[in-house]
Amino acid sequence: MKSRIEELFGSMVFGDDAMRERLPEDAYRAIRRTMDEGRRLDISAANAVALAMKDWALEHGATHYTHWFQPMTGITAEKHDSFVSPAKNGAAITEFSGKELVRGESDASSFPSGGLRATFEARGYTAWDPTSYAFVKDGVLCIPTAFCSYGGEALDKKTPLLRSMEALNRQAMRILRLFGDAESTRVTTTVGAEQEYFLIRKEDFDLRRDLIYTGRTLFGAPAPKGQQLDDHYFGVIKPRVKAFMDELNEELWKLGIYAKTEHNEVAPAQHELAPVFCQANIACDQNQITMEIMKKVAARHGLVCLLHEKPFEGINGSGKHDNWALSSLSPSGCKNLLDPGKTPQDNTLFLVFLSAVIAAVDDYQELLRASVATAGNDHRLGASEAPPAIISIFLGDELTSMLSAIGRGEEYAVSDGTLMGTGVHVLPKIPKDNTDRNRTSPFAFTGNKFEFRMPGSSCSVAGPNIFLNAAVADELCRFADELEKAEDFDAALRSMLCRTIREHERIIFNGDGYKGAWEEEAAKRGLSNLRTCADAIPRMLDEKNVEMLERQKVLSRREIESRMEILLENYVKLIQIEAATMADMINHDILPAALKYSKILSDGAAAKKAISSRLSICMEEKLLYTLSDLTDELYECGNTLACQSEKIGTVENSKDGAEFCRDSVLPAMARARRAADEIEKCVGREYWCFPTYGDLTFGVR
Repeated sequence: MKSRIEELFGSMVFGDDAMRERLPEDAYRAIRRTMDEGRRLDISAANAVALAMKDWALEHGATHYTHWFQPMTGITAEKHDSFVSPAKNGAAITEFSGKELVRGESDASSFPSGGLRATFEARGYTAWDPTSYAFVKDGVLCIPTAFCSYGGEALDKKTPLLRSMEALNRQAMRILRLFGDAESTRVTTTVGAEQEYFLIRKEDFDLRRDLIYTGRTLFGAPAPKGQQLDDHYFGVIKPRVKAFMDELNEELWKLGIYAKTEHNEVAPAQHELAPVFCQANIACDQNQITMEIMKKVAARHGLVCLLHEKPFEGINGSGKHDNWALSSLSPSGCKNLLDPGKTPQDNTLFLVFLSAVIAAVDDYQELLRASVATAGNDHRLGASEAPPAIISIFLGDELTSMLSAIGRGEEYAVSDGTLMGTGVHVLPKIPKDNTDRNRTSPFAFTGNKFEFRMPGSSCSVAGPNIFLNAAVADELCRFADELEKAEDFDAALRSMLCRTIREHERIIFNGDGYKGAWEEEAAKRGLSNLRTCADAIPRMLDEKNVEMLERQKVLSRREIESRMEILLENYVKLIQIEAATMADMINHDILPAALKYSKILSDGAAAKKAISSRLSICMEEKLLYTLSDLTDELYECGNTLACQSEKIGTVENSKDGAEFCRDSVLPAMARARRAADEIEKCVGREYWCFPTYGDLTFGVR
């Protein structure tokens, strides 16, 4: 008998069970070949799939269908069409054809294109991705699709992700064949995207225009209690939050998303959800769905889910750890190619793939940094809860020592301390992993996978995985080229591994990435330290990056240029919105509140002096002097921000605009915030103009 979870799971997904049950045998085999082997689906099979999909969707409450895609906005897009078609005598029938399933047309002019499309050139196409299951959401059949322009250029995140997966499969299979693996049919990347987020009360959110317009608090003095006691992390989940999590799990399970782990994070009001690993393109689709469902479920509980990387200054921000692994698929099962086994020094295939990843991260560190560059993430990277902006790899002492020995051409014996005692006799001894965990590392090996810890909570994980897949594919291609022409395979392999480890050992760092000494050490090693979007995003166009992405057929130069332009333009616009919002809140909220309180103080001072003529200066007057200085400073800051916000719009070049934001606007915003936060500390609570940090982070009970 199935449990309730088993009955619920995937109930709103047109998955394998539904297809097997509803499709003719030949159509089912055809769609499985398309999904498993990448073969093209002919129109007769597509028609059969469309008919079965429509009937299934209608039974599950759908009235419309949409080609659900991921444009360069960072969120998803959908245009709904009903299944209704006219019939005779004014009646209606429901129709859905294979042509409508496979391809749709969308207005490409209204989405970011980075110059790939002119405004007047509107035509774009959505193309069904049969490797990701269709699903019903809010009464609409959602068909995951790619999105491209009339000229065939990718206007989305799915298309280059699928290309990168194909590139990695192509090169990894060459390596497997060289090692005598004739059974594996495909190599795929699997991803598990841990999602951090904040929950606050809807009534508090509605009173904060900075949260409404920008997703983060632009002002806010710290509450007396933040995360100093570390008592929120893994603490007992509050009933209201637990009710949210329970409903969220059910909604995600219906959509076939393996929501697995939930817990309180470090900061007050912060939480995390982690899914089970799945194929990279499906994981990216599901993470986009997860973020959308989080917001909808939160609203039903009178809450708002904040996905900004740094919604509150002074406490931890939110990331999205991208757990990345490589697996080979064969009729006999699935094998993790990054599993070192008990004797990794003897697992040569593992060493090849590990070395390829190390080389890829070192050679294309600037590209990986650019893949996570957002205005929100700039506030998070390098802070106490996130890795620094310097890319490095953590391997742990055991693997690092082993690789160092291989690089020197020496033998290495792995230590036999496989069990870890706890000092308590009644507790069992615990198997010890071959690495510790390093939370300061941007790219950490965690036993049988890598955890890319730099992506921000709001970003699509497609971007980091596109570049990571492509870079690893390129290194594997170089390895295969060298080994395929070797006369002595074993000797060539040993030489290649030794050379690769020596050339790229600079990227391996197992220490504390938060310490200032690491910045100095990283500079000596020649590692890049790209602190902001303005520094990182233009590096996408480094010639080595363009050549690699074109060589692996993942992105063309024109597509790379467009993505760089979109990211820079988005960064500039976000900073402009934040600066304008700050100026608006200063003039319409903070200064009026301060002046109102000043009048109370002034009246109080006058009353005191009327009682005692011997009083030279009273507390109210001292506070008035402080407030007067601060309000004068804030008024000037507001004027500066308003002018700078207007000036941003006059900068034509997006790179120059990003540098202006970095060098001028953001420092001005920081000055305004300091003055406003000091004013908040002076003004009585009942006179303050919006909910405080204490209200926001401790309001959900």
